[in-house]
Amino acid sequence: MSLASGDFILLLFSFFIVATLYSAVGFGGGSSYLAILTLVLTSFFAIRSTALLCNLTVVLGSCFLFYKNGHLHFRKFLPFIVTSIPLAFLGASFRLQEHVFFILLGSSLIISAVALVYQTLRLKPKVSIKKYPGYVSYILGGGIGLLSGLVGIGGGIFLAPVLNHMKWDKPIEIAALASFFILVNSVSGIGGLFLSNSFEVFWPGILGLLFAVLLGGQIGVRLSIGKLSSKRIKLLTAFLVLFVGIRVLLKNGLELTIFS
Repeated sequence: MSLASGDFILLLFSFFIVATLYSAVGFGGGSSYLAILTLVLTSFFAIRSTALLCNLTVVLGSCFLFYKNGHLHFRKFLPFIVTSIPLAFLGASFRLQEHVFFILLGSSLIISAVALVYQTLRLKPKVSIKKYPGYVSYILGGGIGLLSGLVGIGGGIFLAPVLNHMKWDKPIEIAALASFFILVNSVSGIGGLFLSNSFEVFWPGILGLLFAVLLGGQIGVRLSIGKLSSKRIKLLTAFLVLFVGIRVLLKNGLELTIFS
């Protein structure tokens, strides 16, 4: 990637802001990284690979802090992970046509943003946790894992609104699960890209982006743990996701379809 120094600094700042906002609600930011990278990268494979690496960097730090503060429960999260890992790998190994990829990504993000706004506005300070049959976790993990592998993100942005709506657990526990879910699916997705010979990154610019998202992610997750993310942060994140989804669908999905 060849960018003027001013443009690259703007790119670093954008990634820092995205990482800060998304990590504050348990996400990695992959959806917005994808949208931003379409403005500066021409390689479709480099866009997916870079977004997954940035996702992985953010949630590695988030998972460590969630674990340190007693919110990461591996045995409780395992059913989601067991089915999501192989299906995320499978989804990432598919070599989708570029316009199909962006239509799928944009549509998924719009639905997720609407769901996040809905559950945030309805979320009560005291959540009455509901019990569900064990197979529900396996089905949710597998389905969302496959979708996350196809679109090149960790999937936490799909999982968290669903679980909050289901009142599966306290919001902070769901945020911790979303981070861990993103972590394992990002690793699995990168493996799928390697399998399909479509893993591609740019050097040395990737190092600057990874540092920017690591810093932003650490700030965001501390906001989440220190004082559970406010509705304003969640709504701001949701509207950012909605904007990204609409842009990706119209600009990178439907426009490519019409003019291809």
